[in-house]
Amino acid sequence: MFIFNIAKKLKNQRIILLFRQSWSVSWPMTLVMLFLFFIGLSDVYVAGRISKEVQAAYGLATQICFILSIIVFALTVGSVSLISRLDASGEKKDYDITVASSLSVSLASGVAFALGGFLFSRSIINALNVPVLLKGYAVVLLRIYSAGLIFSYFLISSNGILRASGMIRKSLFTMAGVCLLNTLLNFLLAFGTPLGFRGIAVATVVSTFVGCSMNFFFLRRKISELFKFSARALGAIARIGWPAGLMQVLWQVGAMVLFLILAVLPERNIEIMAAFTNGLKIESAIFLPAFAFNMANAVVVGNLLGKKKESDAFLIGIVTAVFGVSIVMILTLLVMLNAHCIASLLSPDAIVVNECVRYIYIALLSEPVMAWGVILGGALNGAGDTKAVMWIVGLSVWLVRLPASYLLAITFKMGAVGVWWAMNLSLLFQAFFMSRRYFKRAWLYQRLPSMAGHLQPVIPVE
Repeated sequence: MFIFNIAKKLKNQRIILLFRQSWSVSWPMTLVMLFLFFIGLSDVYVAGRISKEVQAAYGLATQICFILSIIVFALTVGSVSLISRLDASGEKKDYDITVASSLSVSLASGVAFALGGFLFSRSIINALNVPVLLKGYAVVLLRIYSAGLIFSYFLISSNGILRASGMIRKSLFTMAGVCLLNTLLNFLLAFGTPLGFRGIAVATVVSTFVGCSMNFFFLRRKISELFKFSARALGAIARIGWPAGLMQVLWQVGAMVLFLILAVLPERNIEIMAAFTNGLKIESAIFLPAFAFNMANAVVVGNLLGKKKESDAFLIGIVTAVFGVSIVMILTLLVMLNAHCIASLLSPDAIVVNECVRYIYIALLSEPVMAWGVILGGALNGAGDTKAVMWIVGLSVWLVRLPASYLLAITFKMGAVGVWWAMNLSLLFQAFFMSRRYFKRAWLYQRLPSMAGHLQPVIPVE
């Protein structure tokens, strides 16, 4: 009995130690996500004060920009997985060249997508089956947001590198500045200058540029050559990150298809699209903290696997997920209890408010399940098991969410409510298969690309 008690005490101490390690990364990431939430919230609030058409067009334009950002999402996942291990293992030379290559490719990709989005904004919007009233606003917003993609690419990539390098508080400092500046400029430019609704997008571009400048300064002090390029390093990043990029395509295009399904509803389609935009921003108060724990899991799991501590990596993933789900449950309850009050802040239109409240009451039921799957997915990404995450997320959207949305909303004439329930169903599917993959533990011994361009096996030591 004495030996059993000692073993139990040691195990509890180990869990506490792992929790502290996870929390040291999670709390700054949670604040970063909180800043992102306030940025989006101020955007939606200002858009709603202008008109419901601007609000709906904003949601459409930003969704397209997410699709145009797929390359940097892929690069960031690959970079974080690789850099967190290189930083933990002390391989300074490989670390430097990987960071420099990641930033170089992010910047070049940002330029390419910024030009493409800017030049083809009208063609993209005209190709979509959206109400005519939205198209003029959406084209202008998309053009401005696209021009700022060069800064968005660098900011997202550099924030990922700071996280993976143990400099997460610098990333936190940057995003605090971006949030404050973006919020102030939103009101100043939209209501105090002739820019009007264009000021929402201009505020984002300006604040993102400032964030880029801050991160450039932080990273310049870390390594000597920020924009040196290595094909081997890029190859290693790409082999880990391409599934994450494809997953983003599947996810973001899926979200766009949801907008298009809502756009063809026979009644109140503009109001419902505006309500969906608002509902997503309100939901992000819950989703973004879950995503913070996802990214924290990627970093700490990657670091532990770099130190060959597979058992600790497995356990810390669960500890992070349990804690993250607990926070999400509390946030979900608070939002649902104050749904009407929050929705009313974002739009003066009664129909938009009522549809938004309905979205909150239905969609938020699955938030704890969503958080569990998302946070475990972060651990898998940190281990480099990005293909499994891609398949699970992709199938949950294209095999479950979209077919069910169309059937319930259009075929069975349930309207927007059918879409909300289909979203819940897909999240259950996603969480189940993410858990199944996690507890099989095969990802703990995931083979990662080495800097030499071949696969380097991770040998089990426990």
